[in-house]
Amino acid sequence: MSQFAGKTAVISGGAEGIGLSIAKAFGAEKMNIVLADIDHKNLKKAAEELEKVDVPVLTVVLDVADEAQWENVAERAVKRFGKVHMIVNNAGVSGDSGAIESQTKKGWQWALDVNLMGVVYGAKVMVPLIKEHGEGGWLINVSSMAGMGGVPYSGAYTATKTAVVSLSESWAVELAKEGINVSVLCPAFVQTRIHESNRNRQARYHSDNTNLAVRSGPSKNTKAMVERGIEVSIVGKRVVEAIIGGELYIFTHPNYRQVIQKRFSAIDAAFERAAQSPLLQHIANQKLDML
Repeated sequence: MSQFAGKTAVISGGAEGIGLSIAKAFGAEKMNIVLADIDHKNLKKAAEELEKVDVPVLTVVLDVADEAQWENVAERAVKRFGKVHMIVNNAGVSGDSGAIESQTKKGWQWALDVNLMGVVYGAKVMVPLIKEHGEGGWLINVSSMAGMGGVPYSGAYTATKTAVVSLSESWAVELAKEGINVSVLCPAFVQTRIHESNRNRQARYHSDNTNLAVRSGPSKNTKAMVERGIEVSIVGKRVVEAIIGGELYIFTHPNYRQVIQKRFSAIDAAFERAAQSPLLQHIANQKLDML
């Protein structure tokens, strides 16, 4: 029997794309699924897809940037299924793109509140429920390949996704003693609608730039790269595979390995230069207290 059978997963941004792919993959492992999403119409469609294959499902409308709404999801999940064993912080937005000077405060706040604080609130509310029953569980945060290195003209997206990687690394150590396994999913281009994030942009984050972006839509280049991405169903199956394997970092695009290795090589070289500096010889071999 699957180790996931009969257990409950809460998935934010679960109405379509990567979130729904993960829901289907864990549903196939006999999990109960709680789909939470800001798009109530797509939530209904997603639930119907899962119910057709006999997956127990609960849908809850959720704006991940509102902590109180997370509390509502938790309450309803426990009422329906009794316990929560897994939280998948998947909901995310592309953020505003463009040169540094073109970015607006509201655009930055949108990306920060959804991509970063949405993950923080999801963990803050759901992890205590996983601790409560003492059976262990899983915390899965969805970052991006952009979380492994900067992407020009996508400052807000890159910054928030990098933060999610670091948070996941921190929480992995913190929660290990509780039997809660932490993983961070870092996909590159996948056939989703991430490039159309403005369709669900909350009114409080709108500005004149937003209205222009909605009218013009994503750039042709971005749209083309997304459409050339991997089929979204692969991602959910890859997540299940990686969770079974106990992986902290979950990658879906092994062809990006060379890019990431180049970054880490540059970091290692920078440490070597620091080690050779006459200014730093007194701490070059100093014992580490933080690790």
